[in-house]
Amino acid sequence: MTAVRVGTRSSALALAQTRQVADSLAKASGLEVELVPITTHGDTTTESLAQLGGTGVFTGALRDALLRGEIDVAVHSLKDLPTAPHPDIALAAVPKRADARDVLCARDGLTLDTLPAGSRVGTGSPRRVAQLKALRPDLEVVDIRGNIDTRLGRVFGDADVDRRLDAIILAAAGLGRLGRGDAATQYLELGDWLTAPGQGALALETRRKKDTSADGRALAQGLAAINHVTTRGTVAAERAVLAGLEAGCAAPLGTTALVEDGLLFLTATVYKPDGTQRLTSSHAASLEGTGQSALLEAAEDVSQRVVDELLAGGAATLAPLGGV
Repeated sequence: MTAVRVGTRSSALALAQTRQVADSLAKASGLEVELVPITTHGDTTTESLAQLGGTGVFTGALRDALLRGEIDVAVHSLKDLPTAPHPDIALAAVPKRADARDVLCARDGLTLDTLPAGSRVGTGSPRRVAQLKALRPDLEVVDIRGNIDTRLGRVFGDADVDRRLDAIILAAAGLGRLGRGDAATQYLELGDWLTAPGQGALALETRRKKDTSADGRALAQGLAAINHVTTRGTVAAERAVLAGLEAGCAAPLGTTALVEDGLLFLTATVYKPDGTQRLTSSHAASLEGTGQSALLEAAEDVSQRVVDELLAGGAATLAPLGGV
């Protein structure tokens, strides 16, 4: 290959995070890397996230380009990636995770505790809607779409009165990658405010059929070098809950996993969409050995116990599960 073609969504955030990956991959592989922007269905539709239905709306076009040989690597936000394995596509690397937290971006430096009753808070995430309604049922939650700058403009810009918001909730990782961390007025800690499975992490996919050329081997070595084992294990545990519950885009599900003292800890919460009820399960698994295989085995173990406990506790009666 003359250069490694790295496919990415064409949004400012996707391009920013992919440029970081491309720089690391070029350094690790010694190969030239070029970006190939691709527009996905999720970038063009005006439907809310809850209405889009199913997974893959942000990843399908990239995967198609990968299978057609138009790109060599596809970069996704991991939380957008379908949980079911693809027969012809491999998850080649998961770089070190960025901040997995959500942040509040509010006028006048306000926080969730200090927002006045009746304040308008924007989000397109069913999980965040449920969390907001549970914590502050006196707020008005407004469904929004659009890129980060568009959303921030509705709080800090000159939006029309009917479109003006008092605050929005975003992923800390996205703000950071765009250099907009100054817009955050509150970081929501994972112990109290769980986020989407895989939030803050990226996924690099390649064709499953191996390229045995010298460049192909160099690319494989570069991908292995930027793969972060701990991140891969923790996001595997979180995403296994998503898969085990068959939770689709409309399911208000939050997770967090971490490795500490030889244990993989996992917590997951299923929320009722209106925020009036929730069900939480937390478990830990011992790491039997070191390396990625040990982490992935622990992820499978702990996630199964979390899924079983949530289902036994009635998670399916709270939220739309079963892939709906």
